[in-house]
Amino acid sequence: MATTDGTTIIGESILISGSLAGDEDLTVRGRVEGTLSLTRTLVVEPTGMVKAEVQVKNCIIAGIVVGNVTASESVEITREGRMVGDIAAPRVIIVDGASFRGRIDMGEVDVGSERRVQGATPRAAAPARPSLRPAPGRAPQRAEVKKAEAPPAQPARPSAPPAPVAMGSVKRKVIVKTKR
Repeated sequence: MATTDGTTIIGESILISGSLAGDEDLTVRGRVEGTLSLTRTLVVEPTGMVKAEVQVKNCIIAGIVVGNVTASESVEITREGRMVGDIAAPRVIIVDGASFRGRIDMGEVDVGSERRVQGATPRAAAPARPSLRPAPGRAPQRAEVKKAEAPPAQPARPSAPPAPVAMGSVKRKVIVKTKR
């Protein structure tokens, strides 16, 4: 069903299987399986289910999406939304209460192209996460700890391997709305 504002609606009792492409907004209340490519916005309503590889301009998920979503502008998962798959978009919004399992890629960030104000002194960029190693040229600071009676020695357990660190690209921040 097409509306007067240029939006196509897939009704609750409709199942579309295959490849879907279009140049208008699409609202899914039923089911879509396969591939979906739009130049505008995809809205998956709470009754909608999409099992597809999705390429759109914007995506608003209030229903269920299983598959990867690539958006040129933004992806939003609402409180009722559920998604399993990877997201690739410059702007990602996951509202408090939404369910998401997958990876998010928000594109490359060129750290060297920061704008500099004329006359401003350059300052070092803050680390993305706290470092466990002391900064070069600084001696590590040690906290003084008072020892109480030591419990009996236990056999040493092997320590857990260090958590993997993502190398390569710097990620932009993800906006997460919380209900207040």
